[in-house]
Amino acid sequence: MIDLLVSILRAGTPLIYVTMAGVLAQRAGVWNLGLEGLMIAGACSAVLGTVLTGSLPLGLLIAVVVCVLGSVLLWAVIEKLKANPIIAGLGLTGLGLGGTNLAVQVVYGSEAAVHSTVGLPRLGPDFGPFGLLSVLVVAMPVVVIFMWVLLRRTRFGLKLAACGEHPFAARSVGVDPSRMRLIALSMGGVLCALGGAELAMGTLQIFSTNMTAGRGFMGFAAVIFGGGHPLGATGAAFFFSLVEALGIKAQLTFGEAVSRDLLLALPYLATVLGVWISGRLRGGARAASTSLELRDY
Repeated sequence: MIDLLVSILRAGTPLIYVTMAGVLAQRAGVWNLGLEGLMIAGACSAVLGTVLTGSLPLGLLIAVVVCVLGSVLLWAVIEKLKANPIIAGLGLTGLGLGGTNLAVQVVYGSEAAVHSTVGLPRLGPDFGPFGLLSVLVVAMPVVVIFMWVLLRRTRFGLKLAACGEHPFAARSVGVDPSRMRLIALSMGGVLCALGGAELAMGTLQIFSTNMTAGRGFMGFAAVIFGGGHPLGATGAAFFFSLVEALGIKAQLTFGEAVSRDLLLALPYLATVLGVWISGRLRGGARAASTSLELRDY
């Protein structure tokens, strides 16, 4: 049971950081489909930055800068060029996936996996089975609570929600929706960098092309499934992580008795199921279209 809990935390922590970035964007009125691209950019930048500089803090700083710049680019395309946010987000994802592949080829001359001798600090043997978990796993509950307080109990959260739901009303009382979206997307860029760094350096200390394997889209689905609420989205992300951990455990238990491809597909099937349930219970698709209609492009 403890091993399963550790697996859920290891699989869920990167997903939750990215999900919180999606929640921030959703509250600002942007359905951010660029989470996948930002996450893999954060993972690649953290590993390459650490390997090339020999410093973990510098590697993490580079990852944060890259992801924030990516988020600012998304904001500029949406707000200044008036592009459709869904298409712009998918474009950012394509840029992240292709850009990281290109970066590895430029630095190493091939698409081989990049190994780092330095990883994120871990809890250590004093914590038993939990000793393999990194400090970002420990910080994750604090980040979730902070996000809940920020979005649901502060003036900033109220302004952000107003900009996402009623931008014209927000502007009438002196709140600039474009500026608030820039802040929200930039904060989300930091969270995506941390999520990517945890994925690449929390346990494996390795980066390989396409290693996010759709986790950014799973984070986006968790935002919808959780109704845009920080705690609800976190619960949805944990549900997806539970299914992933059970799939891994099933592979170890049943071996070849059950199709490996089916077990690997379980998290994605759970994601589709979660979005469908959300659409049935909360009118997710209708809410999304309504949010887009309220945007002042």
